Amino acid sequence: MIEKEEHSIILDYLPYGYPLEKKMMPIAQAIGVKNFTLLQLVPRRGVKLEVGEKVYIGEGKRDKVYYILGKLPDDKLTETAREQLQEFILNQIKETEQKFINFFNKAEAINTRLHQFELLPGFGKRHTKAILEERNKTLFNSLEDLKKRVSNLPDPKKAIERRIFDEIIGKERYYLFISR
Repeated sequence: MIEKEEHSIILDYLPYGYPLEKKMMPIAQAIGVKNFTLLQLVPRRGVKLEVGEKVYIGEGKRDKVYYILGKLPDDKLTETAREQLQEFILNQIKETEQKFINFFNKAEAINTRLHQFELLPGFGKRHTKAILEERNKTLFNSLEDLKKRVSNLPDPKKAIERRIFDEIIGKERYYLFISR
Protein backbone atom coordinates (compact mmCIF):
# COMPACT_ATOMS: atom_id res chain seq x y z
CA MET A 1 0.00 0.00 0.00
CA ILE A 2 1.22 3.49 -0.85
CA GLU A 3 1.93 5.76 2.10
CA LYS A 4 -0.05 9.00 2.31
CA GLU A 5 1.72 12.21 1.46
CA GLU A 6 2.89 14.26 4.47
CA HIS A 7 4.30 17.27 2.60
CA SER A 8 3.88 18.80 -0.80
CA ILE A 9 5.60 21.48 -2.85
CA ILE A 10 3.42 24.24 -4.30
CA LEU A 11 3.70 24.27 -8.10
CA ASP A 12 1.26 27.12 -8.70
CA TYR A 13 -1.14 29.22 -6.66
CA LEU A 14 -4.38 30.46 -8.22
CA PRO A 15 -5.91 33.00 -5.79
CA TYR A 16 -9.18 33.16 -7.81
CA GLY A 17 -9.37 29.50 -8.80
CA TYR A 18 -9.32 28.17 -12.34
CA PRO A 19 -10.08 30.86 -14.95
CA LEU A 20 -12.84 29.00 -16.81
CA GLU A 21 -14.62 27.49 -13.81
CA LYS A 22 -17.47 29.14 -11.92
CA LYS A 23 -15.99 28.66 -8.42
CA MET A 24 -13.85 31.58 -7.33
CA MET A 25 -12.09 29.80 -4.48
CA PRO A 26 -8.29 29.90 -4.17
CA ILE A 27 -6.55 26.71 -5.23
CA ALA A 28 -2.98 25.50 -5.22
CA GLN A 29 -1.48 22.96 -7.57
CA ALA A 30 1.08 20.87 -5.72
CA ILE A 31 3.16 17.71 -5.86
CA GLY A 32 3.57 15.30 -2.97
CA VAL A 33 7.19 14.93 -1.88
CA LYS A 34 7.10 11.18 -1.15
CA ASN A 35 5.02 9.63 -3.96
CA PHE A 36 5.09 12.50 -6.48
CA THR A 37 1.28 12.69 -6.45
CA LEU A 38 -0.19 15.73 -8.23
CA LEU A 39 -2.70 17.37 -5.88
CA GLN A 40 -5.16 20.24 -5.70
CA LEU A 41 -5.05 21.99 -2.34
CA VAL A 42 -7.41 24.55 -0.84
CA PRO A 43 -5.53 26.98 1.42
CA ARG A 44 -6.90 28.23 4.74
CA ARG A 45 -8.78 31.53 4.59
CA GLY A 46 -6.36 34.45 4.37
CA VAL A 47 -3.34 32.26 3.57
CA LYS A 48 -1.39 32.97 0.41
CA LEU A 49 0.79 30.08 -0.75
CA GLU A 50 4.08 30.71 -2.55
CA VAL A 51 5.33 28.77 -5.58
CA GLY A 52 8.08 26.40 -4.43
CA GLU A 53 6.90 26.46 -0.81
CA LYS A 54 6.81 23.17 1.12
CA VAL A 55 3.56 22.71 3.07
CA TYR A 56 2.31 20.08 5.51
CA ILE A 57 -0.67 18.08 4.23
CA GLY A 58 -0.58 15.08 6.57
CA GLU A 59 -3.05 14.04 9.28
CA GLY A 60 -4.08 16.46 12.02
CA LYS A 61 -3.71 20.24 12.14
CA ARG A 62 -2.44 21.84 8.95
CA ASP A 63 -1.37 25.44 9.34
CA LYS A 64 -1.69 26.55 5.70
CA VAL A 65 -3.84 23.97 3.90
CA TYR A 66 -7.55 23.74 4.72
CA TYR A 67 -8.13 20.53 2.77
CA ILE A 68 -6.96 18.45 -0.16
CA LEU A 69 -9.47 18.83 -2.98
CA GLY A 70 -8.14 15.71 -4.69
CA LYS A 71 -5.72 14.57 -7.33
CA LEU A 72 -4.78 17.11 -9.96
CA PRO A 73 -5.69 15.96 -13.48
CA ASP A 74 -2.74 16.59 -15.83
CA ASP A 75 -4.97 18.55 -18.22
CA LYS A 76 -5.47 21.17 -15.48
CA LEU A 77 -1.74 21.71 -14.92
CA THR A 78 -0.92 25.37 -15.55
CA GLU A 79 2.19 26.41 -17.49
CA THR A 80 3.76 27.66 -14.27
CA ALA A 81 2.99 24.33 -12.58
CA ARG A 82 4.56 22.41 -15.49
CA GLU A 83 7.75 24.50 -15.27
CA GLN A 84 7.88 24.08 -11.48
CA LEU A 85 7.26 20.36 -11.83
CA GLN A 86 10.27 20.02 -14.14
CA GLU A 87 12.40 22.02 -11.69
CA PHE A 88 11.17 19.80 -8.84
CA ILE A 89 12.08 16.65 -10.81
CA LEU A 90 15.57 17.99 -11.61
CA ASN A 91 16.13 18.77 -7.92
CA GLN A 92 14.97 15.27 -6.96
CA ILE A 93 17.40 13.71 -9.45
CA LYS A 94 20.24 15.87 -8.08
CA GLU A 95 19.37 15.19 -4.41
CA THR A 96 18.84 11.44 -4.85
CA GLU A 97 21.30 10.67 -7.66
CA GLN A 98 22.36 7.46 -5.88
CA LYS A 99 18.81 6.09 -6.33
CA PHE A 100 19.15 6.54 -10.12
CA ILE A 101 22.68 5.12 -10.20
CA ASN A 102 21.30 2.07 -8.36
CA PHE A 103 18.63 1.83 -11.06
CA PHE A 104 21.32 1.58 -13.76
CA ASN A 105 23.29 -0.89 -11.64
CA LYS A 106 20.33 -3.17 -10.85
CA ALA A 107 17.65 -2.77 -13.55
CA GLU A 108 16.43 -6.00 -15.11
CA ALA A 109 14.44 -7.20 -18.06
CA ILE A 110 10.68 -6.75 -17.76
CA ASN A 111 10.09 -9.70 -20.06
CA THR A 112 12.02 -11.52 -22.81
CA ARG A 113 11.55 -8.66 -25.26
CA LEU A 114 11.80 -5.55 -23.08
CA HIS A 115 14.37 -4.25 -20.59
CA GLN A 116 13.68 -1.48 -18.07
CA PHE A 117 16.35 0.66 -19.78
CA GLU A 118 14.27 0.66 -22.96
CA LEU A 119 11.49 2.49 -21.11
CA LEU A 120 13.73 5.55 -20.86
CA PRO A 121 13.21 8.03 -23.72
CA GLY A 122 15.91 7.61 -26.37
CA PHE A 123 17.26 4.33 -24.95
CA GLY A 124 17.04 1.37 -27.30
CA LYS A 125 18.28 -2.21 -27.54
CA ARG A 126 21.82 -1.12 -28.51
CA HIS A 127 22.08 1.22 -25.52
CA THR A 128 20.73 -1.50 -23.24
CA LYS A 129 23.32 -4.01 -24.48
CA ALA A 130 26.15 -1.48 -24.03
CA ILE A 131 24.99 -0.51 -20.53
CA LEU A 132 24.77 -4.15 -19.47
CA GLU A 133 28.25 -4.91 -20.85
CA GLU A 134 29.77 -1.97 -18.99
CA ARG A 135 27.82 -2.78 -15.83
CA ASN A 136 29.15 -6.36 -15.87
CA LYS A 137 32.74 -5.03 -15.92
CA THR A 138 32.18 -2.72 -12.96
CA LEU A 139 29.16 -0.93 -11.47
CA PHE A 140 28.53 2.73 -12.29
CA ASN A 141 29.39 5.26 -9.59
CA SER A 142 27.61 8.32 -11.05
CA LEU A 143 25.38 9.31 -13.96
CA GLU A 144 28.43 11.07 -15.40
CA ASP A 145 30.41 7.80 -15.17
CA LEU A 146 27.59 6.03 -17.05
CA LYS A 147 27.60 8.68 -19.78
CA LYS A 148 31.41 8.46 -20.14
CA ARG A 149 31.57 4.67 -20.34
CA VAL A 150 28.66 4.08 -22.73
CA SER A 151 29.17 5.75 -26.10
CA ASN A 152 26.33 7.51 -27.96
CA LEU A 153 24.13 7.36 -24.86
CA PRO A 154 21.42 10.04 -24.56
CA ASP A 155 21.87 12.21 -21.45
CA PRO A 156 20.71 9.95 -18.57
CA LYS A 157 19.56 12.92 -16.44
CA LYS A 158 17.34 14.25 -19.24
CA ALA A 159 15.96 10.76 -19.95
CA ILE A 160 15.17 10.20 -16.26
CA GLU A 161 13.59 13.66 -16.01
CA ARG A 162 11.38 13.03 -19.05
CA ARG A 163 10.42 9.56 -17.79
CA ILE A 164 9.48 10.80 -14.30
CA PHE A 165 7.44 13.65 -15.81
CA ASP A 166 5.51 11.18 -17.99
CA GLU A 167 4.98 8.83 -15.03
CA ILE A 168 3.69 11.66 -12.84
CA ILE A 169 1.12 12.78 -15.39
CA GLY A 170 0.08 9.15 -15.91
CA LYS A 171 1.15 8.56 -19.50
CA GLU A 172 3.04 5.34 -18.80
CA ARG A 173 2.07 1.70 -18.56
CA TYR A 174 5.08 0.71 -16.42
CA TYR A 175 6.43 2.76 -13.53
CA LEU A 176 10.18 2.85 -12.95
CA PHE A 177 10.59 5.70 -10.51
CA ILE A 178 7.28 6.52 -8.84
CA SER A 179 4.78 4.33 -6.97
CA ARG A 180 1.18 4.01 -8.06
